Amino acid sequence: MRDGFVKVAAGTPKIRVADCRYNAEQIFTLMREADKQGVRVLCLPELCLTGYTCGDLFLQDTLLRGAEEGLKTILEATRNLDMVAAVGLPVRANNKLYNCAAVIHKGKILGLVPKTHIPNYGEFYERRWFASAADSSFLDCTMEFAGQEVVGLSPYQIFSCNMPNLVLGVEICEDLWVADPPSTRLCAQGATLILNLSASDEVVGKADYRRQLVTGQSARLACGYVYADAGEGESSTDLVFGGHNLIAENGSLLAERRFATGLTVSEIDVDRLAYERRRMTTFPAGGEYAYSNYFELELGKTKLTRYVSPNPFVPEDAGDRAERCNEILKIAALGLTKRLEHTRAKTAVVGLSGGLDSTLAILITAVAMKLLDRPASDIIAVTMPCFGTTDRTRDNAMELAERLGATLKRIDIGEAVKVHFKDIGQSMEDHSVTFENGQARERTQVLMDIANQTGGMVIGTGDLSELALGWATYNGDHMSMYAVNAGIPKTLVRHLVSFVSDDKGSEDPKLSAVLDDILDTPVSPELLPAVGGKISQRTEDLVGPYELHDFFLYYAIRWGFSPRKVFRLAQYALGDRYDRAVILKWLENFYRRFFAQQFKRSCLPDGPKVGTLTLSPRGDWRMPSDAMASLWLSELEELKDLEGEEG
Repeated sequence: MRDGFVKVAAGTPKIRVADCRYNAEQIFTLMREADKQGVRVLCLPELCLTGYTCGDLFLQDTLLRGAEEGLKTILEATRNLDMVAAVGLPVRANNKLYNCAAVIHKGKILGLVPKTHIPNYGEFYERRWFASAADSSFLDCTMEFAGQEVVGLSPYQIFSCNMPNLVLGVEICEDLWVADPPSTRLCAQGATLILNLSASDEVVGKADYRRQLVTGQSARLACGYVYADAGEGESSTDLVFGGHNLIAENGSLLAERRFATGLTVSEIDVDRLAYERRRMTTFPAGGEYAYSNYFELELGKTKLTRYVSPNPFVPEDAGDRAERCNEILKIAALGLTKRLEHTRAKTAVVGLSGGLDSTLAILITAVAMKLLDRPASDIIAVTMPCFGTTDRTRDNAMELAERLGATLKRIDIGEAVKVHFKDIGQSMEDHSVTFENGQARERTQVLMDIANQTGGMVIGTGDLSELALGWATYNGDHMSMYAVNAGIPKTLVRHLVSFVSDDKGSEDPKLSAVLDDILDTPVSPELLPAVGGKISQRTEDLVGPYELHDFFLYYAIRWGFSPRKVFRLAQYALGDRYDRAVILKWLENFYRRFFAQQFKRSCLPDGPKVGTLTLSPRGDWRMPSDAMASLWLSELEELKDLEGEEG
């Protein structure tokens, strides 16, 4: 349960209709199995102690007494389990019958939560037997049930834990399907995890809709959602129940199981949910009162089983990835289209190096020109070879410009840089930062002047990952008139270029071929002299693997996770590629650079937001340029003293 992770499960026991003793045994056996798997919060189906399909047997005292005795059996059998469970059963109160969830922990009933929305349409006849919680006025009373004194019989109860940010709320089946589910109010009162006890029969197409409801509600409420469905053992007289269990978190489906009994297990990150609610100023807080119950769980470790993508910015499904890439290209191009129209720019000037970032920038610019119904020749592609330029990158830049139909300018800046170095007393043998940045600034000066000559604007090529690390020359490649790549991380840049290559494969195989070669070229600013005609300066050797840095960026900045948690997740997702020491080394490098280089981000040129994260000082990220990294680095120092971290 460290780092905000709590292991949860939706469980579907195999039951017998109206056989409460048997069902109780199946339930506590499933609870014990869940405990063995480290589950701390378990949701079971609606009316699972009796069976949902008992019909008029719900009016029989014998069945109701059997359900109450069955719960007693479960409480006794699980009193040593460090687990909260929600069990479905009928409960009598004030001469009415309620479809309830008993929330239990270590042999104690924490609360009874009655169903509010009672369906009485189609195949459902619940109003024949059950009253609605909304129809009753006595629900805050104290009552005796299953040999215990229970305070409250209310749909608006929350269950708070000693684990920070773990607060449970409960709703039952139809409660989710209505216009205003009880979970909305429960989450406003602080619930971060909603348990839904359900008996939802299967018909063709219903599973997709059910899945959308669960994931959608978890997104709207920034909550975890555990949905446990009735399954095998329910009467098949007229209906079939498929045990469609779902676990979702903030719009993402973490686990799903259908047409089976047993457990569906994953981990909910309640700290992540709490962060998202703090970030979303529109998330409601407070509102109508909800009765609060308290329980304690042992705060041990939670072994992760949920999937954590090693490339969080990049969809793994090929179809989703292609759709995402196409959408990003359009968004970025539309932003540039507006800026070109507004400024009445006659040209778009792109510094084309033959590398990934400048390639993506000119591809986006080409899409913008098509949207404006303007010729590609209005794009001025400027290649500026200097001391580190290789034949490969120069030739690729020239070939790319030709295939796109851009106007190509080749300007060798070597002599101009030498004159500048002579003016400032910079030795050509001194390959320090001045040697590198002097070239980068000369390139930017050339681009700006050409834009002035042609009545155009300079298109920035720097990407989001470079902005995070400050891997840009201040007032060099750091500056432009519109930065089309500013919201795109390096790992996604690669896939965008690959997408265009695949898309143009049959239409223009030569364009596809040059894009493929650019993709195979090592990432480099080419600011140090080439060795043997080959690139001598590899960016990732200097700042670290972009795969790692993009992972750090996503979890440290988008989600505000602590260094320890970011490290833990990196080990879990990327531990098969990088050892512990390597991850720690580059994570420390990430935090040092991120804090030290904020001054570059504070004066960024305009550029379009295309994903959930940007570092624009006018948008997502506002930070003082002199903020200290001490707290974050101290936490990393503590990690260095540990032998290993749980995955």
